[in-house]
Amino acid sequence: MELKLFKPLWGHQGTIARAAQQVVARGFHGIEGPFPTGPEEARRFKETLAESDLLYIGEISTTGFATPAPGSTVTDHLDAFERLLAGGLDAKPLFFTAMAGSDLWTFAENLDFLGRACEIARRYNARVGFETHRSRSFFHPIVTRDLLHELPSIELTIDFSHWCAVTERLVMDELPDILALCARRVLHIHPRIGYDQGPQVPDPRAPEYEPAVRAHFAWWRALWEGQRARGFQVVTMTPEFGPDGYLHLEPFTGRPVADLEELNTWTGLQLRQEFHKLYPAGPE
Repeated sequence: MELKLFKPLWGHQGTIARAAQQVVARGFHGIEGPFPTGPEEARRFKETLAESDLLYIGEISTTGFATPAPGSTVTDHLDAFERLLAGGLDAKPLFFTAMAGSDLWTFAENLDFLGRACEIARRYNARVGFETHRSRSFFHPIVTRDLLHELPSIELTIDFSHWCAVTERLVMDELPDILALCARRVLHIHPRIGYDQGPQVPDPRAPEYEPAVRAHFAWWRALWEGQRARGFQVVTMTPEFGPDGYLHLEPFTGRPVADLEELNTWTGLQLRQEFHKLYPAGPE
């Protein structure tokens, strides 16, 4: 089993060519992000991936970005899902991640949306991991458990940091059955480290956040084992420390307390070391 690491375009400053240079420099394997909608940008995007021999994971956000557009309906989200999925196929992604649905819908509405979204993905012969993201369908571990029981074929992009923020604790230590269920459904992993008061610790290298780091690595190891048991030959992860209120800033000055590129590079290197300890046959 191999580990392939991806750079997120979220928070990236600069061109797609610069992003590709950073991926190569840190020894990662590809890029995760939305496919450009403009024809010239899309052309440059595809050319850059090809020139640097990079893999690509497409990103879908159904209305809004991280949060859904106010008042958006199931139909609105399905229309956005199909449009973005169909457009992104031109870049030949390994698969898509999707921030999709809404935490303000009823359980029945989310079930309807996710079932129909899966039908759309099957029609396009596309694989999608629906993200465990705040404000979206899979915003909470208990809701996720109940939806997964109703949707036996759906796969997830797991980001446990959101659930730490929603529940105000390192919650997966209390939910071994749901952790095991996630291991049976995980397609892709966003390894950001959350804590009881937020989805992103200020700096995972700081000793005061060591308990959160240790907990997340234990949960990721459980996901890896689930993927291995399911026959995965490749495990994909996108270290996703990001901006937009996730990154802590000094009051008044607005200076970041850490550098995002450093945080994501450090996380990727830690993941690689841990993965190779457990699965030494992986690539160097």
